[in-house]
Amino acid sequence: MNENEIDQLFATIKKRLKDMPEGSYTVELSRKGLGYVARKVGEEAVETVVASLYESNERLVSESCDLIYHLLVLLAVKGVELEDVYEELRRRRK
Repeated sequence: MNENEIDQLFATIKKRLKDMPEGSYTVELSRKGLGYVARKVGEEAVETVVASLYESNERLVSESCDLIYHLLVLLAVKGVELEDVYEELRRRRK
C-alpha cells in the first residue's frame, strides 16, 4: 500500500510517542493520559459537527484535520495499528 497523508501522520505520532521529544504536543497529550486524549477526540468531534452546520468548508476541513490527528493519537496511545482500522474498513465494504 502506498503511504498517504494519514499513514505518514500516524508514523510521525508513533515516533514521537517512542522518542518523547520535549515540546511535542503529541507527547504532551499522551502524558495527560488516555482519558484526556479520549476527551480531546470528543471535543474535536463536536467542533467538526458545529463547523459542518454553521461554518465555512475551510473551517470544516480544519476541524476535520484536528479530529483525525487526535483520533490517531488515541489509536497510538491504545496500541491500535492503523492497518487494523484499514482491515475493518475493508471487511465492512464486502
